Amino acid sequence: MSFVTLTTDFGLKDGNVGVMKGVIWGIAPQAQIADISHNISPQNVPEAALILLRSVPYFPPETIHVIVVDPGVGTQRRPIAARIGDQLFIAPDNGVLTRLVERAESQDQAVTFIHLDKRQYWLPNISNVFHGRDIFAPAGGHLAAGVPLEELGSRIEDSIRLSIPQPERTQQGWLGQVIHIDHFGNISTNILYDHLGEAPDAEVQLRGTVIHGLVKTFGERPESDLIALYGSSGNLIVSVVNGSAAGRLGAQVGDPVQVKL
Repeated sequence: MSFVTLTTDFGLKDGNVGVMKGVIWGIAPQAQIADISHNISPQNVPEAALILLRSVPYFPPETIHVIVVDPGVGTQRRPIAARIGDQLFIAPDNGVLTRLVERAESQDQAVTFIHLDKRQYWLPNISNVFHGRDIFAPAGGHLAAGVPLEELGSRIEDSIRLSIPQPERTQQGWLGQVIHIDHFGNISTNILYDHLGEAPDAEVQLRGTVIHGLVKTFGERPESDLIALYGSSGNLIVSVVNGSAAGRLGAQVGDPVQVKL
């Protein structure tokens, strides 16, 4: 039995996700398919990279992750496959795997990239606008059916990487930035527990607003209070209890966040 995940910016309205599943099952009927997300912001490769970093570790070894957030579809960008640690990936070569690669390298895990250049593992007819159906889903299906990764194409060493913003140490604490805003309006930053520790007296500054101290849970403060705490992945987040911090502050990805200790 093979496990396959799908991550796209397709949404669910237009049937594209279902078509990809149909292609995979046509090649590997035994595959079990899970959806990580189909609500990635359109063409937002950095957002997809972050969601994958937070999600992939919770799947069994040898899971095949098919990712289609592909603003370069139909251009000269390469379709690729990869083994990163004990997981397999099918994706456009646009940096969407950067965070996973960097984590694997920091843990001395092996990383292999393959250019999907063997057309026998694609559908017969290739459109210029739906490589998710015509290239990525078939490649994932063949992996799920037992085709070795190296059979899908040629080894490459120059896959595209994103430039991932890192927080900076300051005399007073840390300077970081907003990296994600979730469904609830919680604001996630690139400042981690590893940078701050418990820091109950930290002062968090974002868009002209100061939050004094960190809490451990949403329930420690009354409804509508603005709070700072660590999210499930260890990132410092800014939230409104039972509300939207992004809506209240007008925050956007890339906004600076300062923490004074």
